[in-house]
Amino acid sequence: MNAKDLQHSGDLYFPGDPEITKAQVAAQELLYDFNQTRPGEAVKRQKLLQKMFAEIGEHSYIEPPLHANFGAKFAHFGDHVYANYNLTMVDDTAIYIGDRTLVGPNVILAAGTHPVAPELRAREMQYNLPIHIGKNCWIGAGSIVMPGITIGDNTVVGAGSLVTKDIPANVVAYGSPAKVIREINDYDYDRKYYHQKHRINSTFF
Repeated sequence: MNAKDLQHSGDLYFPGDPEITKAQVAAQELLYDFNQTRPGEAVKRQKLLQKMFAEIGEHSYIEPPLHANFGAKFAHFGDHVYANYNLTMVDDTAIYIGDRTLVGPNVILAAGTHPVAPELRAREMQYNLPIHIGKNCWIGAGSIVMPGITIGDNTVVGAGSLVTKDIPANVVAYGSPAKVIREINDYDYDRKYYHQKHRINSTFF
């Protein structure tokens, strides 16, 4: 396999391959343009996002600045995804985010990484593992999601979490490393309170 194929295979490869570098620079040019847009240039932003992303669904919005190794070239976002300021994607391979997921400020989604063996790092070797985040999730501010992680639908990852293992659907998880704290279900608390003793208006359900 050539370097571009290895990039998405999970195998070790050399990311400084000239063909890869050329594609990366072109993607980052679009990213630069996106980050220079003014708040009133919503239409321009959306047109740039369509060019930048592998896929981005309807009514999805990303607050600049966005930081991405490949300018979101390998990112697949569903409909109604919202990402707050300073999303960082180490998107050397695919990152998937499902419909209606919320991403807090200063979140890092790191699909690219390096081997532990110092001899391999000295040779500038890298490998990449895709990240999958489900539908209707909420990734809290300052969280870090490591390579190869899957997070199930409806799950909430608390602020400042370090996600090193897969997290199932319909749970609240947080910590460093992140652990499942409890399930999200139909019992009284989640349907009566949105924060501590703040009650949810019953007309919402």
